[in-house]
Amino acid sequence: MTRTKDRPVFLRRALASIDAQTLRDWELVIVNDGGAPDAIDALLSELSPATRSRIRVVTHDEPRGRWQAANAGIKASSGDLLILHDDDDSWAATFLERASTYLAANPDRVGVVSRIEIIWEERCGDTIVEKSRERFLPESVAPLLMDQQRFNQFVPISFLYRRSLHDVLGLYTESLPVVGDWVFNTRVLELGPLEYLDPAPLVYWHQRPGASGSDGNSVISARAEHARVDALLRDQQFRDYIAQHGPGGALYFERRLRQTEELVKREMQALRHDSMHPLRSVYRRAHSLFSRRVK
Repeated sequence: MTRTKDRPVFLRRALASIDAQTLRDWELVIVNDGGAPDAIDALLSELSPATRSRIRVVTHDEPRGRWQAANAGIKASSGDLLILHDDDDSWAATFLERASTYLAANPDRVGVVSRIEIIWEERCGDTIVEKSRERFLPESVAPLLMDQQRFNQFVPISFLYRRSLHDVLGLYTESLPVVGDWVFNTRVLELGPLEYLDPAPLVYWHQRPGASGSDGNSVISARAEHARVDALLRDQQFRDYIAQHGPGGALYFERRLRQTEELVKREMQALRHDSMHPLRSVYRRAHSLFSRRVK
């Protein structure tokens, strides 16, 4: 499924990414969430008849939001495997083939995650200029639930999953303006572990710092909204935890965390003070080492 609204330059690239897949047994549902339909029709006319036959378009007269659009795409699709291909991201040509082969060989897994490469870019008119690349979470050994509590460990375009997941978890939460993927992915990881598909990234997450409006990437252009919704969700989870378990554990860990923060602050202040008096710092360390040896 691909959600879009008035971003033909990016959508053209996304369509090329999908059409280039070595696996040809795919269908694409484009959800036009309140955008101009003529622009999408023009892009589809550039594709071969065989490719066009695999694509259907769901059009919303008015924007309904990210997750209503995603759910509309899910409902209009028919495949046993699903993925959200954002209109400004892209895949390596072998991604679908590799991911679907993995799931066929691992029927116990509900999905599989590709490693991700971030592409920093800038749009200049109808041209997209790449600035640099970097690996996303190169130190991660797997998409882990404990890490997912901090922030989203994988973006929608990197996660091919079984349709049956929605029978268990339901659809995406439509009331959330952002971070719906973080909530869904967290619930997926609560069911069981996921693995990375390959050491090399097969998914490209395109980001444009400073871009706004229709050119913006929501993680950057809607950063404040992400922070607000994230905080509210965590607060509700905390409230639910206290209602079930009481405040004792939370109060204990809050105190320990506060003590740790105060200790770090004191040590930082001491380091700043010592940096103004290098000889004093050397003397203290030498004296400490000598005292330990004497003891």
